[in-house]
Amino acid sequence: MDELIDILDAKGNYTGRSALKSEAHKNGWWHPTIHVWCYTRTGKVLLQQRGKHKDSYPLKWDVSVAGHIGAGESNELGAIRETMEEIGVQIVSEDLEKLTVFKQVKNHSNTFLDCEFCHTYLCKLDEHVPLKKQDSEVEALQWLMIDEFKKRIASNHLDLIPNSEERFYFVLSEIESRIKKSK
Repeated sequence: MDELIDILDAKGNYTGRSALKSEAHKNGWWHPTIHVWCYTRTGKVLLQQRGKHKDSYPLKWDVSVAGHIGAGESNELGAIRETMEEIGVQIVSEDLEKLTVFKQVKNHSNTFLDCEFCHTYLCKLDEHVPLKKQDSEVEALQWLMIDEFKKRIASNHLDLIPNSEERFYFVLSEIESRIKKSK
């Protein structure tokens, strides 16, 4: 889905310009995105299998929720909206814990250069919360024990999005530290 997004400079500052997501990707313009990593107190993390019609990494497993922040939308509201859209779970700002911002460039093709500042959040959920995947963007959802996810990363599973091992391990480490603190 094409949507209007804000354009950033190379330092992550808002430029005052907005453009369609497709134009930002075509021109390699910096823009804000969100990732929300959902986890449980028992050590499970929710993975999303990207939809088969996605422009990037179709059918690959990745973060629980990922999306673009709409023009004029705050990072937090974008995370809340995307969580409802992609996994059907209503959260509030207090459910989100901001971890970091990843600056990343991914050259998918001659007409798709993704330059983004990815605002990364954690969100603790009850593993029994009903999930409803967004059929147009999400192929499947899966709760996976953190240790099992680490094994998949270590074995270079081809079903995971490529070149994300460092990011995955960082997020999993942060989740594990929160689970330990809550015991």
